[in-house]
Amino acid sequence: MLLQVYETVAEHPRPNSVLLVHGAVSSAPIWRRWQILLAEGGWSSVAVDLRGHGASEPVDLANVGMDDYLDDVLQIAATLPAPPVILGWSMGGLLALRFTEVAPSIGCIALAPSPPARERTADIEIRRGVFDAAEYGITSRDPEQQRAMPDLDLEDRRLALDSLSLESRRARDERAAGVPVTDVPVPILLLIGEADRQFGPTTYGDFHLPADRLLVPGASHWGLLLGENALDFVRDPVLAWLDHLGVPNPTGNSVPPPA
Repeated sequence: MLLQVYETVAEHPRPNSVLLVHGAVSSAPIWRRWQILLAEGGWSSVAVDLRGHGASEPVDLANVGMDDYLDDVLQIAATLPAPPVILGWSMGGLLALRFTEVAPSIGCIALAPSPPARERTADIEIRRGVFDAAEYGITSRDPEQQRAMPDLDLEDRRLALDSLSLESRRARDERAAGVPVTDVPVPILLLIGEADRQFGPTTYGDFHLPADRLLVPGASHWGLLLGENALDFVRDPVLAWLDHLGVPNPTGNSVPPPA
């Protein structure tokens, strides 16, 4: 499978990098702000376009499931020189959690992940087909008409809109039926947008995996990725959390932990 990746190399890179996984109906360029943030802490990063998304190999998304997307993440991880921190948003956050169960990693950051399940629900129909961003309330490509992105400026709304892709109905139904994640062997940082209408704070009331949590004031679902205020808020606590993983920093500098 030919997969497009976008790499940002820190000026003084740590030996481990961060592997970024986008969400449904999107693609890897949405990680632009996060890749800059990570590089400031000495973390090089690689963002992948999942199959059928962005500039990766076109496929019939009607036949693609969550295990296929996981295979894409595993393919890119295998090219890295050391086990990564895995970072994902929404659907990609669920893939990140699942990745930790099947491949070496040193930590997992999940931004408003599709909730993992304890077990699969057998009575939900798994359909074949594709859909677009209209199912998530994005019905126009006009950056001024984006109710789902209230905390993004026009430039970042354009970036979000340019990242849009078709999506697999099968993969969405598999998430609805439940993708079990039961044994994550690495530390988890869960980022939750206070104003997220898709996966807000109440979504994770029964989140069954041990995790550190960071509630981001005023952040929408898209704001966790691209919102200037959200990224300013999370920068220091996220970099401090990463520092606590114990990966050497060639500069010898570290971000002080949040008060």
